[in-house]
Amino acid sequence: MKIAIVGVGLIGGSMAISLRKTGYATHLIGVDKNPANAQKALDLNLVDLTMTLEESLTVADIIILSTPVGAMVKLLPFVLDRISDKQVVMDVGSTKEAILAAIENHPNRGSFIGTHPMAGTEYSGPEAAIEGLFDEKCTVFIDVEKSSDYTHQVAKELYQALNMGVVYLDAKEHDTHTAYVSHISHISSFALALTVLAKEQDEKRIFELASGGFRSTVRLANSSPDMWIPIFEQNRDNVLDVLDEHINTLAKFRSLLIKKDFTKFYQLIEEANDIKRILK
Repeated sequence: MKIAIVGVGLIGGSMAISLRKTGYATHLIGVDKNPANAQKALDLNLVDLTMTLEESLTVADIIILSTPVGAMVKLLPFVLDRISDKQVVMDVGSTKEAILAAIENHPNRGSFIGTHPMAGTEYSGPEAAIEGLFDEKCTVFIDVEKSSDYTHQVAKELYQALNMGVVYLDAKEHDTHTAYVSHISHISSFALALTVLAKEQDEKRIFELASGGFRSTVRLANSSPDMWIPIFEQNRDNVLDVLDEHINTLAKFRSLLIKKDFTKFYQLIEEANDIKRILK
C-alpha cells in the first residue's frame, strides 16, 4: 500500500513507524503544511518522501488525515473531491459529528471512514512519534454503514497491522464518550496546572516536590492548544455536560471537607476505586 499521511505529528508519525515495521506500507508519503515538520519527518525516517497534498492524492492508495480537527472540516471535502473510488480516506480525529456533517451528502462518502485510535501522549510534532503507541489498544470506527465494504475492509486491515482492536459507534455516541474519557481529563489537567502555578510561584519548589502522582495527573497539561482548542470547539456541548458533572462532584468533596464528614468522604473514595473495573 502507498499511504499518504497528512499531518505527520504524534499520531500520524507513530502510525508511519508501525505500518513500515509490519510491512503493510510499501511507500509512506508525508504531507504537512509546515515545511519544517515535513523535513523532520524525512530526517527521522518516518516517511520516504514528502509531497504537496494535491500530488499525494494522485498516487496514494490510502490517505490518512491526521491534522487538528478544526482543519479537517474543510480538508476532508477537498480530499474527497479529488480521489477515485479505488482510494480510501480515513481520519484519526478526536471528534466526529462536525467532521462527518461536512461530507454527509458527498458523492465520494463511501470512500471515507471515520476512525479514532484511542492512544496518544501529551507531546506533539514529528519528534513525538514513537514505536508501539497503538499496540493492543482500540480504535473506534464511526458510522461505518456509510462507508463502502471495500473502505471498511481496508481500514480493518490497516488497524490489524497496528495491532489494534475495533469498536463501532455512531458519531454522537463517540463524541459523548470521548468527552468523558479524554476531553475532561485534559481540561482537569490544564486547570490543575494553572492552580499550582498560581499558588507556587517558585517553580524550583514545584519541581522538588512533584512526585509521580502529581506528574501523572498533570502531564496532559503539556498538550498542544493548537490541537485541543478545535476539539473543545467541536465537542463543546458534550464537554460542558461532563464539566458540569465534574464540578458538582468536586463541590461534594469540598462540602464534606467543610463539614468534616470524613466517613462520607471515605465512602466516595471507595466508590471511586471501582474505576479499576474499567482500567484493567
